[in-house]
Amino acid sequence: MKAKHVHALDRYRVEIIFEDGAGGEIVLNHLAGKGVFAAWEAPGAFENVSVGSGGEVCWACGVDLCADALYLRLTGKRAEQLLPGLDTESRVA
Repeated sequence: MKAKHVHALDRYRVEIIFEDGAGGEIVLNHLAGKGVFAAWEAPGAFENVSVGSGGEVCWACGVDLCADALYLRLTGKRAEQLLPGLDTESRVA
């Protein structure tokens, strides 16, 4: 699922709309200050968010988040619902 629009609301919250029309607010404060997400601490860094060419959510500071993961978090769906066949066993002949 690709993001279509993203907008920073305030520190560590974004409003996002996906290609299927699903949308809402996602809180990302659990990531802030950890590892690569420490880059959000710079003034204005978190607010400089956009949708990348592949539908991912990107920050100019070099941080990207997978749109599929954000979609699952927002909608409460499971990966198997988004990616049919994911829950089937792989069979080798």
